[in-house]
Amino acid sequence: MNTNLIPISGFFIGLNGLVALALSYIAATERARARIWHGESPADIENQPDPLAAPSDWAATVERLTQKYATAPAEKGLLQRKVRAHSNFAEYVPQGLLFLIALELMRTSEQLLWLLGSGLTIARLAHAYGVISTYGPSVGRAVGFFTTWLVYIVGSLTCLYASVVSFL
Repeated sequence: MNTNLIPISGFFIGLNGLVALALSYIAATERARARIWHGESPADIENQPDPLAAPSDWAATVERLTQKYATAPAEKGLLQRKVRAHSNFAEYVPQGLLFLIALELMRTSEQLLWLLGSGLTIARLAHAYGVISTYGPSVGRAVGFFTTWLVYIVGSLTCLYASVVSFL
């Protein structure tokens, strides 16, 4: 007997957790490469103290470990785009996963759950790729944005419908 109440939601929670980890790694390595520990540009750190002027043991260790990532300046705005890709993912995915959990607990169609979970995951991957690879509008960004909204609309309306029907 399977005691997992939300196997489909659990799958997408795990999958999106790995995507979040990958996006976090991408943003963190870009921070190390750019040597910008707070904010997203050199202007953001102008008035901040230099953590390496008199580094603590911890700062010195981090500097030593991340020195291999330090390279010549990358494309202008790349750090900002990588940080935004991770942030956008973190903004939209939790609600999308809540739709899956709620709908699975309400015993909604498995096909709809797989469609919503796949749509959310693919949309956020496309969006992240579009944001990181291109400044401004891009196909990946548009596909990700509109597909995420579609998941939100279908997830919201299905949750409302399933809830109202249960009251009747």
